[in-house]
Amino acid sequence: MSEVTNCPRCNALFMQNKFRDVCETCFKEDEKMYETVYRFLKMRENRAATMETIINQTGVDEELLYKWVKKGRIQTKLFPNLGYPCDRCAKIITRGKLCEGCTDEIKQDLQLHDANSDWKKKMSNQGAYYTMRDK
Repeated sequence: MSEVTNCPRCNALFMQNKFRDVCETCFKEDEKMYETVYRFLKMRENRAATMETIINQTGVDEELLYKWVKKGRIQTKLFPNLGYPCDRCAKIITRGKLCEGCTDEIKQDLQLHDANSDWKKKMSNQGAYYTMRDK
């Protein structure tokens, strides 16, 4: 679904859609920068470059580099020192939205919630008064 909105970078009006989140002018600038980064990474000596090195050597915006890695335009299997921040804790990851630690923590919280819900249901069926169980 397209919608008229302002470009988050230059404030120009444009039709936003699922493929573009910036105006045509900014999109073209992004593509030029992508070509610069890609040429940099194609050189054998730069294939193991870190995010910081790429940013310093090419002038690319950090968020733009994260976006390309997250969308798979720059593949982490080819460039092992690249990644993007976990949506929850900002630790650098190479796939998904959450790091392993955050995923495990959320799973544990859900298990505890389920256990507490089951316990509350059991206690209310017995007509007992209850409080929250500790971990």
